[in-house]
Amino acid sequence: MTSRRPPLLLLLPAVFTVLGVLLPLAYLVLRAFGAEASELREIVFRTRNLELAGNTLGLTAAVLACTTAVALPLAFLATRTDFRPRRLLLLLGVLPLAIPGYVGAYALIAASGFGGTIQALTGINWPGPSGFWGVLGVLTLFTFPYLFLNLHAALRAQDPALEEAARLLGRTPWQTFWAVTVPHLRPAWLSGALLTGLHVLGDFSVVSLMRYPTFSAAIYQQYTAAYDRVYSAWLALLLLLLTAFVLWLEARLMRGVSLSRVSPGGARQPGTVRLGWAVVPAWAFALTLAGAALVVPLGTVLFWLTRDFNPAALADLWVAAQTALGAAALAAVTTTLLAFPLAYIGSRYGQHSRWARLTERAAYLGYATPPLAFALALVFFSLQVTPSLYQTLPLLIAAYTLHFVAEAVGPIRTSLTKATPRLEEAARVLGLSPLRALTRVTLPLIRPGLWVSAAFVFLSVLKELPLTLLLSPTGFDTLARNVWTYTEEAQYAAAAPYALALALSGALLTLLILRRETGRAETGKAEPQGEQTSPRRLPQVAPAPQTDTTQGTPL
Repeated sequence: MTSRRPPLLLLLPAVFTVLGVLLPLAYLVLRAFGAEASELREIVFRTRNLELAGNTLGLTAAVLACTTAVALPLAFLATRTDFRPRRLLLLLGVLPLAIPGYVGAYALIAASGFGGTIQALTGINWPGPSGFWGVLGVLTLFTFPYLFLNLHAALRAQDPALEEAARLLGRTPWQTFWAVTVPHLRPAWLSGALLTGLHVLGDFSVVSLMRYPTFSAAIYQQYTAAYDRVYSAWLALLLLLLTAFVLWLEARLMRGVSLSRVSPGGARQPGTVRLGWAVVPAWAFALTLAGAALVVPLGTVLFWLTRDFNPAALADLWVAAQTALGAAALAAVTTTLLAFPLAYIGSRYGQHSRWARLTERAAYLGYATPPLAFALALVFFSLQVTPSLYQTLPLLIAAYTLHFVAEAVGPIRTSLTKATPRLEEAARVLGLSPLRALTRVTLPLIRPGLWVSAAFVFLSVLKELPLTLLLSPTGFDTLARNVWTYTEEAQYAAAAPYALALALSGALLTLLILRRETGRAETGKAEPQGEQTSPRRLPQVAPAPQTDTTQGTPL
């Protein structure tokens, strides 16, 4: 019988995760309170803080509203209608994740204004995006997939019995959709909305390029330009408070939600809605979204690449690509190695061990902490405790690992739930040691989850910008850093090859993950009917701290 306490060998990396996340944040608090009382009062009660809080919260709410307006109809078209080809909608809902927000911002800025792509091709001086509306447009286009993936999975797994009952009681299709279908999407929407909200709270690249003041943009400006470390630490703490508020709100809204079936029998697949004449606006919606999220960004990058192509820049591009890919690969390995014991403890001992639950929450805390605030905490901590680590590759890899370990935990834990512990127990009965039973029985079963976790982290590190800017060694030029630097200086032609390399590598990796996951889902349809199988699931690019298994949402 499995012990209720995790073995010490698995607890050690879990303790490292807890300390690695909490100690820098604790030192950030000490740094913020290190000033005199009069200075603290002046810092905390600045009217500027209220303006930044209003801008940050308002932007987050607006992005959630706009991404819902995009993701919900797209997911409904892809799951409940006779729109063909459906795979086109699926790709449209996933591929924007491959384009970082700052690349999208670069493309829209370079496409508009005097001398931009639109004026060069059409002669029209299209006004450049900036301020609130520019940020809202860019973040909507490149974060709606977080909601789409969750809503898509929920709509596929939803039992149509309640909708049919509502129709029998006289409700119209539109009334049934709002009264029955939408309320059952609440857990999936909250899961995707949490990811979107965390992304918006932590984003500083798009808001900086669009010149819209939020907490993240102010933190970077205060630390790099004004060199006011006390105020930047307070801004980071205020941003953490907003993040904690968002996490609390999501947990409160999820409280008491239970959508599991209580009647016997298996759930049926929902029916198909015939679009009829509505197929025309459906195609118009899909093509408009594809143009804004994919065609315009990639077209703009190619335009600037061919307009002022410099072959000598290929050498710098190759060096930056090697640096970025090497760091991403190293971080993917370390993060997956650290995520495995966390996922194993959570799946095998989470119901019985307080340590297991604590370590899992600590992993999600590192992910939920905005990257810029986390990077600032590591800067202060390393300078005070181990100055020799400041701006070194080990510190950067440790930051990547601690921040993205929650992304890697989800797929591994999902694989572990399918690998029953009884197989390990049988191996133990046959004389294998616990370690050999783990390596010879469990690891081969969860190998797909390990690969997916590593791929998720690899893609995230490849696009990561705040941690790289504040923690990377001198001369550590990556694709993301070069896109940011050249775009900030309005050198759009110089930024084009790096942006194209980022977009293509991200798209290739995203397609490979999607093909692997959908292929595994297709093979699951051939299982015997007598066995209990899970509903088909789509990959989720970033795991949420809370997920809803009743809706088929991936962990």
